[in-house]
Amino acid sequence: MDRSEILSIMNLVMAKRGRPAIQSETQTTRDANFRSLDFSETALRIETKMGRELAFDAAAMRRIETVKDVLDFFQDVTKAT
Repeated sequence: MDRSEILSIMNLVMAKRGRPAIQSETQTTRDANFRSLDFSETALRIETKMGRELAFDAAAMRRIETVKDVLDFFQDVTKAT
């Protein structure tokens, strides 16, 4: 899944919660107001779109600080077979 698709899903989650769209990959998740629940819903939406469960590495998730990190994470896990 490409970055623009992932960001689009993230912004759908943000809109659902009445928050502004993410504007920059350099924003921290805190500054973007992207919370752990948003991360989980994004993951579920990606799984639904792909028709399969994603394999998460908990250690990699703990290193997420920016929107770029979230996009990189989901890009990596959607490439895994």
